[in-house]
Amino acid sequence: MPTFLNWSTALWAAAGAIPVLLLLYFLKLRRKEVDVSSTLLWKKTIHDLQVNAPFQRLRRNLLLLLQLLILLALLLALSRPVARFTPGAGKISVILIDRSASMTAADMDKDTRLNRARKLAKELVDTMEKDSSAMVMAFDDSPDIVQTFTSDRNLLKKAIDSIRPTNRRSRLKMAYQLAEAKAMAFHPDQKLPTSAKPEVWLYSDGRVLDRDEIALHRADLKYVKIGSESAANVAVVAFSAKRNYEQPTQVEAFLRIGNFSPQPARVAVQLTVDGQIPPDGVRNDIALGPSNKQDSQRGLSFKLELNKGAVLRAKIIQSGDDVLPVDDSAEIVLPPPKSLSILLVRPDRNMPLENVLAAAKLKNPGIITPAEYEKKMADPQSVAAAFDVIIFDRYRPRKLPPAGNFIYIFSYPPDSKLRAAQLSGVDQVIKDEKALDWDRSNPLLRGLSLRFQADEALKLQTPIDAQVLVDGLQGPLVVLYREARATHLVVAFDILQSNWPILWDFPVFFDSALSYLALGADMEERQSYQPGTTVKIPRYNIQQAGADVKQIRIDGPDAFGTTTVDVPETGDLALPPLDYIGLYSLKPAIPQYEKLAVSLLDENESTLAPLDEQPGGTGTALKASLGTSRVELWWWIVACAAIPLCLVEWWVYTRRVHL
Repeated sequence: MPTFLNWSTALWAAAGAIPVLLLLYFLKLRRKEVDVSSTLLWKKTIHDLQVNAPFQRLRRNLLLLLQLLILLALLLALSRPVARFTPGAGKISVILIDRSASMTAADMDKDTRLNRARKLAKELVDTMEKDSSAMVMAFDDSPDIVQTFTSDRNLLKKAIDSIRPTNRRSRLKMAYQLAEAKAMAFHPDQKLPTSAKPEVWLYSDGRVLDRDEIALHRADLKYVKIGSESAANVAVVAFSAKRNYEQPTQVEAFLRIGNFSPQPARVAVQLTVDGQIPPDGVRNDIALGPSNKQDSQRGLSFKLELNKGAVLRAKIIQSGDDVLPVDDSAEIVLPPPKSLSILLVRPDRNMPLENVLAAAKLKNPGIITPAEYEKKMADPQSVAAAFDVIIFDRYRPRKLPPAGNFIYIFSYPPDSKLRAAQLSGVDQVIKDEKALDWDRSNPLLRGLSLRFQADEALKLQTPIDAQVLVDGLQGPLVVLYREARATHLVVAFDILQSNWPILWDFPVFFDSALSYLALGADMEERQSYQPGTTVKIPRYNIQQAGADVKQIRIDGPDAFGTTTVDVPETGDLALPPLDYIGLYSLKPAIPQYEKLAVSLLDENESTLAPLDEQPGGTGTALKASLGTSRVELWWWIVACAAIPLCLVEWWVYTRRVHL
């Protein structure tokens, strides 16, 4: 069924042209009166005796019929009929194309979702009017303007073709905000009325992490849903490994796989260590239920013996179709084993803390007095080399080793920006303090429920770049602060004058703190990064690679290639975003950052069934299929109807003249 885009204009033209044509045939010819001697030879003129009458009866006339048909054909062409109609671009349009990991799924007739989105977006560009403008944006977890507003269709199509996929997750909030801001600020040639609402055309599967937080307020959303409901996909959704600190060469790797297809699946899983398959590294014939069943996911564990650092890779070996390959494998970087060496400096016995150290079965748990510590500091380099973590319990040292990790209990570091507030040269103490809130996302406190109370605590003054891990009623109680090549963890209260030692989370906290500091503060997160992460390398790690390091080369997956970054003279080094899954290596090797693994590990991206409702809850959801864009019919009407009718009318008219 054709749709008429310009029917009102054609209707007004018909109202004016058709009556005029008919009027010409109603009017009589007016002839000039002349005296003649006889009418014998003028019999035909007798029939026109009434020529002075203004109108005559309309007779059947082939010319009139042909001219009416020509006029109707031209009016029909003026109304711009289109077949297979889909809504076209408005006066101002923002084309938003999803380039996240799920858009690389090849479920669109063996083509990827991103390729289908690009084709549909280019068809939308073909529907633009001459006075319309559009801009092109690509987004994953952040938006990117690919082409600013223009009415040049070729520029828009080139911009659409230039969009390349990433392995990142998908978020829309910033993209919506940027699209609205740009659209509302743009008025092409100052001709667009301010009341006209811009359109945002979203080409996506709707799988965004923030869909409950977003909405368009000043633009009209057109959501073009892309993706197949029956897409088959099995993915690695979690992968981690942990050493046994009592026996550091023993490693346990944990893996979870999930089926995100509407049909059950049977797969095999393969684990490799530096490219080699260890004993029991392959699990065959793993049955997974459909995505809507409880048995759609399954956890696996592998026990390994590793006396060095390694790259672990888990891969799903499919027995059937899988349209999204980027989530079929995951990699983690496992650091080398290390037995912790701890030094406790305390003026007298602290049984709760000493019991925690004894239970940890550490390599070298030294316990000394403050006087013995100051004596050891005659050679600060040897102290730094001998101990991974030094704990100062109710004692503030005069001097620290040049680098290291330090825990302070009812104390704080010397010559540091992190200090206790003082009154008349005396540290201020807060009475009857209790934990109020804590950073639940930090690995040190993850899973803990801190409800301790302390009789007294130091009133700390924290620099702006310090991390307050635990807040009390009157100030911070636990603070993490990095300064030069030292990491300080300050517990502001005396644990012996608190109820913390009798709570279950006391030994868990100190065990996590020792591992956290000795093995690197970001060790838990460093096993595998999310795509798009900007890795920050501390200054002291770069210095360990050599004082003359000026540039670092990053070799990554094929899609990333090789790039070089300059090392800043001061401060930490931020690497470029790691957008693609795979293994990255740094040259020269930076301690603890020799290799970086990037894995998807995201259930939202692995769930391929597209959302029917438009993200944000407002706007219109449209069907996405190629070949449904508008086909203009006016040219066919002119070429196949109006022009042939004109030729017929000319032929009839000329024959009447010659007759």
